[in-house]
Amino acid sequence: MSGTSADGLSLALIAVKGASVTVRAETTRAYSKALRARILAAPSLRAAELSSLHFELGRFYAREAARFLKGLRISPRRLEAVGSHGQTVAHESGVHSLQIGEPSFLAEALGVPVVSDFRPRDVAAGGLGAPIVPFFDEEVFGRRSPRVMLNIGGIANLALVGKGLRTLGFDIGPGNCMIDLAVTRMSGGALGYDRGGRIALRGRADEALVRRLSAREPYFRARAPKSLDRSTFSERYLSKNFKRGQQPDVDTVATVTLFTAAAIADAVRRFVLPRATPKEVVVSGGGALNAALMGALRRLLSPTPVLSIAEFGIPALAKEPAAIALMALCAFKGKPNHCPAATGARGPRILGKLTF
Repeated sequence: MSGTSADGLSLALIAVKGASVTVRAETTRAYSKALRARILAAPSLRAAELSSLHFELGRFYAREAARFLKGLRISPRRLEAVGSHGQTVAHESGVHSLQIGEPSFLAEALGVPVVSDFRPRDVAAGGLGAPIVPFFDEEVFGRRSPRVMLNIGGIANLALVGKGLRTLGFDIGPGNCMIDLAVTRMSGGALGYDRGGRIALRGRADEALVRRLSAREPYFRARAPKSLDRSTFSERYLSKNFKRGQQPDVDTVATVTLFTAAAIADAVRRFVLPRATPKEVVVSGGGALNAALMGALRRLLSPTPVLSIAEFGIPALAKEPAAIALMALCAFKGKPNHCPAATGARGPRILGKLTF
């Protein structure tokens, strides 16, 4: 899995027994600055350049997957299937969604069936193409007490799952994307993200600005199902609304972090609480490692506990690749791997294309 933050490739090795999913190992391989810059510029690339990047990422995925297994001393022959989400470079809800990273290289390197390109079938079935990870939340956590499963990647999304509940899932708004942009601009490109939330913790958030921006953002009020591309909360949004184009500083990073947390808390209050009282909010993705963001969420969502998914034995960065692995296994076995309630599709489908 490579998410909307476009900071690297996350890999997970999972074992599945019934509804039980165990993460045996996980890692994240960072992209070089040059490769990340090309990925972020992908929407403006010409066809030949985009094709070149598509194959380059495919080779990168194959090389890193083989290296991951070799480090674990596990033969690819022990795998039943491999799932590759690919790198999203364009997404317009319900219209189109493009993920790149040619899966043939994984199939060639590992000799294992590869399932990829999950989103188009959802769009063809009338869905928005996102979010697709609520299928994992439903399968793994859906037989328990009601919980909000919150993933904070470049974009934040949630799923409300629980025994007796119809799953609710949608993209909330910015996750790490604007925090990353603010840090990159503040550091002149030396830093790509706020490690541990340390920069935000040094700053002072402009709470009045956060309230104004939150109140006037129409996407936050739109009903689910709904999905986003990172371009909605982009460099332009940051420059227009935070510091009015001036150089970001620690206060800007703190303010953007609070804005992100406020959007999440508002989504829980607006759309989740009228349906159920969640036992807790379980956070995954890079945002779970940001102490400033997690602290803000705990304040804004009190008294509901906010926990890292690591407390359930799934490392924070492993949930999405584990979800893609589970979806690949289901597709390979001919079983639905889809949560239409989260995307608005007409019904359950088998998402993905198979490369032998």
